[in-house]
Amino acid sequence: MRHEITSRPSYALLSLALDPGESVRAEAGSMVSFGEGVEVTTGADGGIVSSLKRSVLGGESFFQNTFTAGDAGGEVTLAPPLPGDVVHVDLDGTLFVQSGSYLASAPDLELDTQFGGARSFLGGEGLFLLRLDGTGPVFVSSYGAIERRDLDEGETYTVDTGHIVAFDGTASYDVRRVGGLRSTLFSGEGLVATFRGPGRVWLQTRSADAFIAWLAPKLPQPSNAGGA
Repeated sequence: MRHEITSRPSYALLSLALDPGESVRAEAGSMVSFGEGVEVTTGADGGIVSSLKRSVLGGESFFQNTFTAGDAGGEVTLAPPLPGDVVHVDLDGTLFVQSGSYLASAPDLELDTQFGGARSFLGGEGLFLLRLDGTGPVFVSSYGAIERRDLDEGETYTVDTGHIVAFDGTASYDVRRVGGLRSTLFSGEGLVATFRGPGRVWLQTRSADAFIAWLAPKLPQPSNAGGA
C-alpha cells in the first residue's frame, strides 16, 4: 500500500495506491473517491459488540468500509470530516487514538475500544480510547496540523487533553489539573496529560472544543416566540 498526503495541513487528502487484491479499512463517511476496479464492502468489523462499543463509547462509526483493489490495482482517496491534517503511523504494537481521529488502517489490524479509567481524558476527550493492535499502516486525522514528539526512556512531555491525537502503547500517562483549582478555573487551561517515554505522541495544533467554546457565544440566539 503506497500513500500520498496532499493539501496539508489545513485540508489534507489521503491518496492510497492499492496493489492487486490489497485492501484498506476506512471510517464510514471518509471516502472522497476511488478508481475503476475497486470494490467497496460495508460491515461491522470485529462483530456487533465491538462495533457497538466503538460507536457508543469511542465516538466512531458503527459500520466501516473496506476498499479492495481488483486485478489491476486501484486508487482510493480519503479525507476527515473537519479541516485539518492526516498523518501516517507505521504501527508495530499498540496505538491509542482519541475519539474521532481514526481515519483508516490495514484491515488485519485489531480495532477495539478501551476504557481509560480514572486517569483518562476527562477534559472533553471522553473515558474511552480507540485501541489498534498489530503491524501495518494506520492513518489518523486531526482538527489543525499534527505534530509528533518522540520520547526517550523516562522522558516526560505534557499535552493539553484537547490536543492529543494518538500515542504509542509503550508510553504511560497521567492526567492532572494545571496548577491548583484557581488555575484550573481561571487560567483558560483545563486538564493535561503528562506522558512518559519511551514512545511517540501525536498532538494537534487546534482544539475542536476550544473552537466550539469560542463560537457558541457568537451564534444568534433563538427569539422568544412567546414574548411581546
